[in-house]
Amino acid sequence: MATTTGDPTGGGGAQEIEAGRDRWQRRYDSARKRDADFTTLSGRTLEPVYGPRPGAEVPGFERIGWPGEYPYTRGLYPTGYRGRAWTIRQFAGFGNAQQTNERYKMILASGGGGLSVAFDMPTLMGHDSDSPHALGEVGHCGVAIDSVADMDLLFDGIPLGETTTSMTISGPAIPAFCMYLVAAERQGVDIGTLNGTLQTDIFKEYIAQKEWLYPPEPHLRLIGDLMEYCAENIPAFKPLSVSGYHIREAGATAAQELAYTLADGFGYVELGLSRGLDIDRFAPGLSFFFDAHIDFFEEIAKFRAARRIWARWIRDVYGAKTEKAQWLRFHTQTAGVSLTAQQPYNNVVRTAVEALAAVLGGTNSLHTNALDETLALPTEQSAEIALRTQQVLMEETGVVNVADPLGGSWYLEALTDEIEAEAERIFEHIRYMGGGDDVEHPIGPMTSGILAGIDNGYFSSEIAESAFQYQQALEKGDKRIVGVNCHTNTVSGELDILKISHEVEHEQKRVLAERKAGRDREAVDGALARLLEGVRAGDGNLIPLIMDAARAEATLGEICGTMGEEFGTYTEDPRF
Repeated sequence: MATTTGDPTGGGGAQEIEAGRDRWQRRYDSARKRDADFTTLSGRTLEPVYGPRPGAEVPGFERIGWPGEYPYTRGLYPTGYRGRAWTIRQFAGFGNAQQTNERYKMILASGGGGLSVAFDMPTLMGHDSDSPHALGEVGHCGVAIDSVADMDLLFDGIPLGETTTSMTISGPAIPAFCMYLVAAERQGVDIGTLNGTLQTDIFKEYIAQKEWLYPPEPHLRLIGDLMEYCAENIPAFKPLSVSGYHIREAGATAAQELAYTLADGFGYVELGLSRGLDIDRFAPGLSFFFDAHIDFFEEIAKFRAARRIWARWIRDVYGAKTEKAQWLRFHTQTAGVSLTAQQPYNNVVRTAVEALAAVLGGTNSLHTNALDETLALPTEQSAEIALRTQQVLMEETGVVNVADPLGGSWYLEALTDEIEAEAERIFEHIRYMGGGDDVEHPIGPMTSGILAGIDNGYFSSEIAESAFQYQQALEKGDKRIVGVNCHTNTVSGELDILKISHEVEHEQKRVLAERKAGRDREAVDGALARLLEGVRAGDGNLIPLIMDAARAEATLGEICGTMGEEFGTYTEDPRF
């Protein structure tokens, strides 16, 4: 069991601190830095990092440390953002693939550093656009993807070998990813060179978002297959983005978001180990996705605690030896739940503050929400404002000049310690629910605890209680939201919002019917039959079989439905 102690090789004495400073300096000197001006607006020269004064003793400093050094509280890299600024990765998707492709090209042309795909609800649930379950939902909360042909259109004119791509999808993540791989093949790209992130995190679906297809065990089988396939064939691609964002949006506190997310991450580590994978090889393929909420310092402390906890557990509990395996890399999105329909221009301010918290917390990539997202999908203008928010932070504010500029703050370090300690208490309870170390576990003790917590409603009830307490505080006026329960007078009028025409659904269904009619039906049926046979065999990696089905233009619904014949469905027990 991990503890909250620091690195036993270091300490807070003056000699240890100076030795750490020397190690940091050597790493910094040998690292690549951007060719940029690292002075203040007034021309003052800034040090790349700040720490205790020479000769000072700081008890517990080993838990703070230096950037680029275990336990990575202050960041993964000795240079901070002097080496590389965070990736601007704006989440986008609406209507059909062609419309979304146009938005992607706008984002990239305006300075976006990568793409993040938002799928519509039918796609997220593994349904085709012509399914009765899709009626009225096609293209409304993201882009409709029915087959590889849609993936071809989605990335038309965007070289996948040169563009990092993130896909936010969990239940049908593996079939969608296989379609992405086939689209890359059709561009002539060596799929072994692809780089990006697939969400795939099914635990958070049972915990918070509720977008699953099958019972947990079949999903874990598919995720294990994906981890094996990427480790062997696509080493730069991260097959799992463990998502706390949706847990927080459901009403969890900062500590709950942190603890549930990292516990899920530990579960996937146990899954990889149970498959015989080398942790130092597969752990670098795990990334994380966090919410940046409106409580500025609490969010920064959460991010710093996350890196420290992950490094300690991965090293001390799971045995990782390399630095990269111990690194917690994460993407951040500003809090959609903090946006208000009332006085929506206030959302620009909220998003900027949340984005700044993510940056000061050391995020590796960032999405900033648009001011109108609480009402509809972003317009081009609001999407540009969201993008420019990041660019103002990056280019004008000086936050990229110093690594972890808030490190050593009494308040921030105390808050980091408190959140870490609360997370450790939650880890202990999750492991207890699964039987702890006293029983045999098919995958591992944390995984058993997560599955037990899903089954007994622990996660749902804890999040619901936190959301209820916050709502009570709002209604009493103890917590305030400008424009909602205070400062409600306004001169702002209604926004022009993006509306998805019902014609999008009609056209998508028409095109899908034409594609189905024009396919080699024998090839489709044969590929799906081989997939079903592979599923029923219970062993062997399913990724190549799913790719074969995608190459034959089998649809997402057909692939998911074929696997569902053996995997079955899952229904959550109602709890009140």
